[in-house]
Amino acid sequence: MQPGLIAGIGLTHLTVYDQRPAPDGLQCGCAHVHAVTDEAYFVLSGVGAIELHDLDRGFRSAPLGPGSFVQFSPGTLHRSVNKSGLTVLAIMGNAGLAERGDARIWFGPDVDADPERYRQLWRLPAEKGLEGALERRDRSVSAYMELLRLWEDDREAYRTELKRFVGVHARTMAPLRERFQEVVSLGPAKWLQSALSRIEGLPLSTASSDAVSFAPEGGEPKLGMCGLLRPMDLFAQI
Repeated sequence: MQPGLIAGIGLTHLTVYDQRPAPDGLQCGCAHVHAVTDEAYFVLSGVGAIELHDLDRGFRSAPLGPGSFVQFSPGTLHRSVNKSGLTVLAIMGNAGLAERGDARIWFGPDVDADPERYRQLWRLPAEKGLEGALERRDRSVSAYMELLRLWEDDREAYRTELKRFVGVHARTMAPLRERFQEVVSLGPAKWLQSALSRIEGLPLSTASSDAVSFAPEGGEPKLGMCGLLRPMDLFAQI
């Protein structure tokens, strides 16, 4: 049987935070970035937007509604905005490395220069539950508002700051190369080798009796960067 979800992707049922507005008045998650992991949103219900920032195109906001699909590459700073009951299926490459450490929240340059302060903010949900997750979100949004101001007033400073932040995360992830390589080797790489073997074996039958059911994890949802998370987990053979 193949390891994990088809093609070695990660899937998470995400309800974007809507318990109370952030400092900019929006119901939203934290702005954050991934260094090596592609991500996509498929909207299950509700209405909202995803705000994207990259060095090529700068800032834009993509509207989200039922059936919408938005895909973005590593190095893209992004924030989810919930306008009304926004629930999405978050699809992640690399067997979901984004939830295995490949993520950095935007708290501004002062916090990036202080690893202990960053760790304290990152751990707020673990220490205070939902209120801690919202406190972390608010701290992120307060700093993120300055980045949006730079986009409006000083595009050169905006790009310098965005480049700095993406670089900080890439350097932080560099020591995790071996861990990430192992995850990819045991997931996506195995799926690729299986597909190549099936093609090589044609015209012989490639039928298999493997069938499994996946379901969102039970119990309390995880307090993620964007909202309440229920990762898809292996449920049962069927």
